[in-house]
Amino acid sequence: MATITNIPFDEIEIGKPLKVARTLSATDIEALAFASGDIDAFAGEADNTDVALASTEGVAAETFIAHLINRRLPGPGSSIVEQQFAFHNHLTVGDQIAATIVPVEKHAADHQVLFDCLVTNQRGEAVLTGRARVIAPSERISHGDLSMTEVIFRRTDEFARLLKRCADVPPVKTAVVHACDADSLAGPIEAARRGLIVPVLVGPAAKIAAVARAEKIDLAGAAIVDVEHSHAAAMRAVAMARAGEVEALMKGSLHTDELMSAVVARETGLRTARRVSHVFIMDVPSYPRLLLVTDAAINIAPDARTKADIAQNAIDLALVLGIEQPKIAVLAAVETVNPDMQATVDAAMLCKMADRGQIVGGLIDGPLAFDNAVSEHAARTKKIVSPVAGRADILLVPDLEAGNMVAKQLQYLAGADSAGIVLGARVPIVLTSRADSVRTRLASTAVLKLVAAARRGAAKVVAG
Repeated sequence: MATITNIPFDEIEIGKPLKVARTLSATDIEALAFASGDIDAFAGEADNTDVALASTEGVAAETFIAHLINRRLPGPGSSIVEQQFAFHNHLTVGDQIAATIVPVEKHAADHQVLFDCLVTNQRGEAVLTGRARVIAPSERISHGDLSMTEVIFRRTDEFARLLKRCADVPPVKTAVVHACDADSLAGPIEAARRGLIVPVLVGPAAKIAAVARAEKIDLAGAAIVDVEHSHAAAMRAVAMARAGEVEALMKGSLHTDELMSAVVARETGLRTARRVSHVFIMDVPSYPRLLLVTDAAINIAPDARTKADIAQNAIDLALVLGIEQPKIAVLAAVETVNPDMQATVDAAMLCKMADRGQIVGGLIDGPLAFDNAVSEHAARTKKIVSPVAGRADILLVPDLEAGNMVAKQLQYLAGADSAGIVLGARVPIVLTSRADSVRTRLASTAVLKLVAAARRGAAKVVAG
């Protein structure tokens, strides 16, 4: 289990700042409005975010400061006894806000610490300035925090449930391919600390060690396989997976194409009878369940045969994640079959393939437009009678471009968190991005762990 550990009074260093940044989402504003009681009869209106923001932006900045004090510095056991803040600029959903707290005075008699506090926006303009007086704990305190999220408020937290679901599963021995920058090295080391993986760092050993020194990352317990460059790292990691030396792969600081070229190589790669595909696992605040989007990263313009494999990969993953009889909506621009629109024809073919047992384990319907795939109200309005419409667990998109747009719109406009995994190869593969948050990286690794564990179980059944 992951923990939060405080910094006791005696260890707090005067003048040493703590700075954390985040993007202000509509979900934060909505939660703050409810938390502050500043809601009105128009709370359900579509444009109410601006109203809520105008009345809670000060609360947002103030809450961010309290979040740092109570969770980070000093952390658990802290008590804010006084605060004096001035507010200077407006906030807008999507603003990049950064909060900094600096200890400036310590009083041993009562263990009080005075903090200078500052919140700025992406332009460096002050949003909040002031001071907070805090009683710091005298002893070390730790407590569990499975979510360890950078998000202050969320309506749901499916990713925390994923982490909890795999808490008792043994860690997965994972080849981390070319972990030669801070993000790609710190992520797997943090995942190892939380018991998700046993990392094998495949890449130039000198570069990996240099990054670890520069970023103060402890590599104790992490094996390193020394190869000279990223291409060699991809080939070596794939060879290790073929030989059964590792159970999974994780992308480091190399291009996705470079890793996947090694994975799909016909003679030396990790191909199976199933087509390789990618699945985004999305925690959308406004949706009551996990939402899987596929394929938005690997197959550019899949035909119906490829889409059948994409569908089966996603269904198999949904079952591993605990979704019983997953519902898969095959998306198109319309919900009727039009011979001039290939996406609708493919959807009809996939439904019939499922009827004939060529795709198993889930319910499939399509073509469905996005609105009637995720909204029961929209489906009823259009008189669509379907066990999938409005309740989809999986969105199968027409092509990579559509999938990329759907996934990123859910992330940046709906405040969704997203994890991701590649399936259809001999081992599961996580494709990390430099833009991924710690939360996203850990959620992706948790999914990898669950998939690897399911494969272990399946292998035991076959062997038995």
